[in-house]
Amino acid sequence: MAKKTIKQIAPFLILAAVSIGALFIPSLPTFNDEGKAYSGADITWILVATALVFLMTPGLAFFYGGMVHRKNVISTMIKSVVAAGIVSILWIVVGYSLSFGTSIGGFIGNPTTHLFFKDVMSGEPWSLAPTIPKPLFALFQLMFAIITPGLVVGAVAERIRFTAYILFIALFGLLVYAPLAHWTWHPEGFLFKMGVLDFAGGTVVHISAGCAALAGALVLKPRKSKLLQEEVPPANIPYVLIGTGLLWFGWFGFNAGSALGANSLAVSAFATTNTAAAAAGLSWMFFDVLRGKKPSVLGFCIGAVVGLVAITPGAGFVAVPQSIFIGVVAAIISNLAVHFKQKSKLDDTLDVFPCHGVGGIVGMLLTGVFATVTVNSAGQDGLAYGNSAFFVTQLKGMLVAVVFSFVMSYLIFKFIDLVLPLRVSEADEDMGLDASQHNEKYMQGHVLVQNNGVLKEAEENYAEL
Repeated sequence: MAKKTIKQIAPFLILAAVSIGALFIPSLPTFNDEGKAYSGADITWILVATALVFLMTPGLAFFYGGMVHRKNVISTMIKSVVAAGIVSILWIVVGYSLSFGTSIGGFIGNPTTHLFFKDVMSGEPWSLAPTIPKPLFALFQLMFAIITPGLVVGAVAERIRFTAYILFIALFGLLVYAPLAHWTWHPEGFLFKMGVLDFAGGTVVHISAGCAALAGALVLKPRKSKLLQEEVPPANIPYVLIGTGLLWFGWFGFNAGSALGANSLAVSAFATTNTAAAAAGLSWMFFDVLRGKKPSVLGFCIGAVVGLVAITPGAGFVAVPQSIFIGVVAAIISNLAVHFKQKSKLDDTLDVFPCHGVGGIVGMLLTGVFATVTVNSAGQDGLAYGNSAFFVTQLKGMLVAVVFSFVMSYLIFKFIDLVLPLRVSEADEDMGLDASQHNEKYMQGHVLVQNNGVLKEAEENYAEL
């Protein structure tokens, strides 16, 4: 038997240590509603919204998995889904505390405030969600923390080592996601106090993931297929359609759930979310036709996701008619960003930065233009309604998020490359990460082929038959 290295042993030892440490945390009763104004309707809706946001993670796996080469489908999908395991444990131990614990100077939560979920199950409701119990709020926020590092996968697909990506998920969650969540969504966070508005994750989720994707692509350098200018056919376009449907469906929980109650604001956010996605999907597809291409399934799917990204920061602050404009403009800008990226040496495999990073930036700025207190009295009037100061505030918040998430993510990728090999070998890349990293293989279908009069089963891609 081959001798185990510390790199192979460490992940299991860390998990074992966490599980043993959990034994020493006293068991506390769950919440009760005596004397508290909990709403059964609000609890029900946020439970559903939490499940919807979780559904986005396997949806993202299908979305990305369908676009990579056939030999990298499984490795790409698992990198998104494994975040559900890693981030869930980190969130219980210290992640929630860093994000929403007692603020230390408006920059980070005290890690001991809710260590191992201390005082969460039986504590007072979160100050901005008084009608639902705190553990439900914490679980809803967990789903955002899970999907964010999963988004980065698309930029580094087909060449990053699985163990290295697991370490990235952990470090990104603690050093990038938690601080941004605290700055933006904690009442004492410095971006919150500046007046920056991010309804459901334009900065915290999409800008952070998009900029981390850019950093990862720069550190990892291009794939061999990119250098050789080889065309990489999508493995399974129906997977992309399935993923898009699951993401669109789950995004209703993402955005409408961020109203933190079953109320008119949730209805408004639901409407703007669907409208922007529809407008952006059509915008991307029709813009491609305008440029001489044929309308494509991938084009509509990617455009719809860009629309969902762009409306996220303003979903509960802008009106429905303006969400059409946001979707159309965001899709055009991201489409052009993808076009220019393809002409560059940057190898962002699935265009995460042009779609999520640029889409999030556009969404934050257009929130600064179209936000209105007629939709949400807790918000601000934007530039279109005479408040240029708020647009400047959104611009500042966006720049802070871009610079912080890119620089910190770049340092994380560089650190990981020192600790373990970040990139697979050339031989493993040629073999495909499904086989080289997981000893598994994706098969789109089995067909019978005739060889000298004998029917035999063979692996084939139906699209090639």
